[in-house]
Amino acid sequence: MESPQTKKSGLNLPAGMSGTSLRLDTFGSSPSSFRSIASLTSPSSLRSISNLTSPSKSSTCSDRFIPCRSSSRLHTFGLVDRPSPVKEGSNEAYSRLLKCELFGSDFASPSSLSSPSAGAPPSQISPSKNMLRFKTDHSTTPSSPYSPSILGQQSNFASDSSTPPPKPPRKVPKTPHKVLDAPSLQDDFYLNLVDWSSQNVLAVGLGTCVYLWSASNSKVTKLCDLGPYDGVCSVQWTREGSFISIGTNLGQVQVWDGTQCKKVRTMGGHQTRTGVLAWNSRILASGSRDRNILQHDMRVSGDFISKLVGHKSEVCGLKWSCDDRELASGGNDNQLLVWNQHSQQPTLRLTEHTAAVKAIAWSPHQSGLLVSGGGTADRCIRFWNTTNGHQLNSVDTGSQVCNLVWSKNVNELVSTHGYSQNQIMVWKYPSLAKVATLTGHSMRVLYLAMSPDGQTIVTGAGDETLRFWNIFPSMKAPAPVKDTGLWSLGRTQIR
Repeated sequence: MESPQTKKSGLNLPAGMSGTSLRLDTFGSSPSSFRSIASLTSPSSLRSISNLTSPSKSSTCSDRFIPCRSSSRLHTFGLVDRPSPVKEGSNEAYSRLLKCELFGSDFASPSSLSSPSAGAPPSQISPSKNMLRFKTDHSTTPSSPYSPSILGQQSNFASDSSTPPPKPPRKVPKTPHKVLDAPSLQDDFYLNLVDWSSQNVLAVGLGTCVYLWSASNSKVTKLCDLGPYDGVCSVQWTREGSFISIGTNLGQVQVWDGTQCKKVRTMGGHQTRTGVLAWNSRILASGSRDRNILQHDMRVSGDFISKLVGHKSEVCGLKWSCDDRELASGGNDNQLLVWNQHSQQPTLRLTEHTAAVKAIAWSPHQSGLLVSGGGTADRCIRFWNTTNGHQLNSVDTGSQVCNLVWSKNVNELVSTHGYSQNQIMVWKYPSLAKVATLTGHSMRVLYLAMSPDGQTIVTGAGDETLRFWNIFPSMKAPAPVKDTGLWSLGRTQIR
């Protein structure tokens, strides 16, 4: 028969054991118990706990500890596999599965952890490679404890994630964003009938007339008509963009005020057509079929101030260097000549081209760097150092080179071509890698000009069209420009 005490407690006790022998002492029954609790919950102990758990965890002690792996930064521990001396090499799959379950899939790969070779005995393992060796976390605020940057910097993971990915090539639109009709635009390799001014006005020579097209409002103005007995062979704006020079079929050079559509001056000196013009800050150079180059000065009353004789055939290419010190000329005699500003004889005579040299451009990024292109029998673009006359590089384009223009925004250049592909090509320098190849013209792309902001080019061909292409990026750090409306007209409003 059960005793009343046993029945009251509700416990089935073995014989000979009383309920008093099972007295449970609870916390707080004595001052010493409170002291032991205080030692467990002191601020220093709470700080230790907070370092192991998430900062958002409450500091209240409980009878169960659940770690928060997202904030425990397990990636900072160098885990080293120590093979079991008994089952060495037999539990590799199990170890990977166990690590996957405990630490996540990132730790499951055998190549992801730096461990000694499987055959090395435990005594050969470096003492510094402790099982839980802590590594200093140099990262600031990682988005994930297993982010590639942390794994690449803090752990011995075999990963190439620390190397930045290669920059994707710049995308160039393959189609023109605007096409204009240009009736009577001649298919003549030796003429230069398109130029774009710094005031965002495009000049085009069509037959006997010169037309001005404003890129800001698409307004077309007829500048002049040379009459039935003459024709336009070349047009060239001054650098300020207010005046335009016109080379005629009769050998004249006319200067017009583009804002008032008024002729300012007519200069002679050439015996036949003037197919190419080039302005520097104050001198206008003109090249003709008579093989001569004349230099005109608007401040002097005479027709020209000097004559440069060096070509044996028609002069079809002329460009001043960016510092106005050198003049490069190309001719139908396959020669590229470089003239000094104060010399009557060429300082360089470059004869590597095997066809007419019309395409010429000076680099705005490197002093003394000149690029030239040859005609159908040559097809090459050649780069020159005009300081010593050395050819730096060359590339065979596969087509007649008609024009070259260097970008002022990036170190790239664009070339236009004729026989036989009629393409437009964008090149990186100095790698000469092709950025883009554009097609659209059905005939030789004989004419090329660049917008004032350096982002858009216009090309013209004997198919009687002008096509506008957005090929270059904007300048990275443009200099502040006064509110003159010169640079803000181009890309957006031209559409």
